[in-house]
Amino acid sequence: MAPTKYTDRTIPKISLHDFANRIDEITDQLVHAAETDGFFGLIDHGIPISDVDKMFAASESFFALPDNTKATVPFTTKNAGWEKNAQIRPSTGKADQKESYQMQFGSNMESLWLPDSDLPGFKETSLNFMKQAQEVSEKLMLCFARGLGFPDNYFIKAHDTTRPNAQTVLRLLHYFAIDPSVPVPEGYYRAGAHTDWDFITLLFQKGGQSGLEICPGREVVTGFGMGDVWTKVEPAPGEIICNIGDLLMSWSDDRFKSTFHRVKTPSNPETDYFGPRYSIAFFNQPCTDCEIQGPLKKYPMVTGEEFTRTAMNRNFAALKAKREALSETRDVRDVSVAGTAVQVGA
Repeated sequence: MAPTKYTDRTIPKISLHDFANRIDEITDQLVHAAETDGFFGLIDHGIPISDVDKMFAASESFFALPDNTKATVPFTTKNAGWEKNAQIRPSTGKADQKESYQMQFGSNMESLWLPDSDLPGFKETSLNFMKQAQEVSEKLMLCFARGLGFPDNYFIKAHDTTRPNAQTVLRLLHYFAIDPSVPVPEGYYRAGAHTDWDFITLLFQKGGQSGLEICPGREVVTGFGMGDVWTKVEPAPGEIICNIGDLLMSWSDDRFKSTFHRVKTPSNPETDYFGPRYSIAFFNQPCTDCEIQGPLKKYPMVTGEEFTRTAMNRNFAALKAKREALSETRDVRDVSVAGTAVQVGA
């Protein structure tokens, strides 16, 4: 296998300081980032570091529970709940070596919260954090609406988390520690290369736990389009890493770029992080009945539900093709496509 090629591509850092008086400036910066790398760092966003740390502590407490306890809130077709080693990427044909727990705002979480006796304060902490992430997201949505010529509240209404058919997700992620003293198993992936199919993702990283890498090169939402030169995105205190998802790429008529990214499997004990890795992703997904079509009408109008279903089917089709290719080389997998978790990304 050829070694990975890297470049020190600069990821824009955008400040939301004094947002009300700087909307035009911030809009220009966001649009430029969306049109180029599809990734940017967000600072001065208003979520205190102490609240981010509190959510990470809650996440670690959840994942420290026994598997049989976490299994009482299993991942469901409503895109919520806990999974372990269940998300298979079409880019690799193998499951990511991680576990995750997905939460939503409304009725999709019925019976998917652990009782307070198992995890005191977890639900309250999580919902408070989700509301803060939503507030940041709505500022970005306002700017992107202006950048595309829509009314200011156009995307905000489409992602109204107070509605019963909201789909927005907060996902806690735990990548397992790897022993640096032994070779990493062939085909071991922390998170294989993928794009997110949501509107925009807000990713919170824990300091010192590196691994995120991006690879621009995609020109149309209907194509694969991954380049071959990667850039490392290191965690920085107080910074949210944001990336454009397939939904916004489609909604912008491919003007904004949904970029491939991955969590690298560590291979060099001198440079890579081998310990347990925790991250938190907030996936802005539209209400199921909202209508999606870009200003130039490049793609047919679809509802939020239809877009999600199409994205899931495209993932399954790509995964099936990958599995068939691997089978031809006698590299057969023991996980069925039908049983694969189909989360948004990360």
